[in-house]
Amino acid sequence: MSFLRKHLNNISHSPLSTLRRFSNLTPPPTSATSYDTLAANFATSGDFTSLHSILNKRIQHGFFNTKHTFNFITNSNFTPSLLQNLITTLSRLNPGFTRRNAFDSLITRLCKLRLIEDALTVVQSMSRVDDMDNELKACTFHPILSFLTRVKSLDQAKRVVEVMSELGVPLDLTAHNYFLMTYCYVGDVEAAVTVLRTMEEEGFCFDSRTYDALVLGACRKRNVVGAMVLVRRMVDDGAPMLYSTHMFVIEALVKRDLFEQALSYVRCFSGKDKGLDCELFGCLGGKLMGMSKLKEAMLVLREMDEKGLKMCKNVREFYDMNVGVENDDKLLE
Repeated sequence: MSFLRKHLNNISHSPLSTLRRFSNLTPPPTSATSYDTLAANFATSGDFTSLHSILNKRIQHGFFNTKHTFNFITNSNFTPSLLQNLITTLSRLNPGFTRRNAFDSLITRLCKLRLIEDALTVVQSMSRVDDMDNELKACTFHPILSFLTRVKSLDQAKRVVEVMSELGVPLDLTAHNYFLMTYCYVGDVEAAVTVLRTMEEEGFCFDSRTYDALVLGACRKRNVVGAMVLVRRMVDDGAPMLYSTHMFVIEALVKRDLFEQALSYVRCFSGKDKGLDCELFGCLGGKLMGMSKLKEAMLVLREMDEKGLKMCKNVREFYDMNVGVENDDKLLE
């Protein structure tokens, strides 16, 4: 009995320590969402020690950080002290993928909140962590460059490229594509050509997003022939086409009143993927509806109906309302 009393007296009766002991015995979370919830609970309660532990464990258990991991950060609760606590916590994570993936997720969240300067602060902090300078990758900068080029803040985006250069991180294909898309969108042909030359000099092969940007640029310059040449090159190169690439071409053809060519284009790419068929025919029909081209729109929608392709609610209502109204014999006159 004295032996039992001696050891029982050495057991802490602190509720917190008891809770922690029992929590260590419970099974680990079984989904990325569960880990995200735990991370949010620990961070909002100021328990950065537990946050550090759960961020390490989730990777060990095969659950990467997601775009939701740092959703507990909002514009209303964000403070420099919170950011510093997070940087300190993440800096102590297991080196390699665990640490870099957490930092990348944090940067993505800050960019979502438009806190670009704070995202760059995180990057600079990463570069000062022991043995982490060689972990910096171009993908760490993707959320920053994506946001800045999307809002046309090109001067600031170029300063980010300078930061990358100072840290020894070269632009990858994705980063080049961000600039290319923006230049093509605004119609700066000279700048777009410069980006393409740089990509070729650095040995990059064009991917789907490169072609997507080039097709957009051609269409915005009303160069439909050039856009079609690019599409043909994509097909020849075997590059998968994005939905947006098809949409750019269809819109350009419709705006130039080239209905027959637009319908031929849609038919050319149909029949292999029902989801793509719905998008292509639906896009063409919707564009024609928006231009009040009733007969042409109804021809497209009738073909959709015959193929059993799903229409969105407003397109279906338009079709049902106008079935039998159009005069097919004079449709293309």
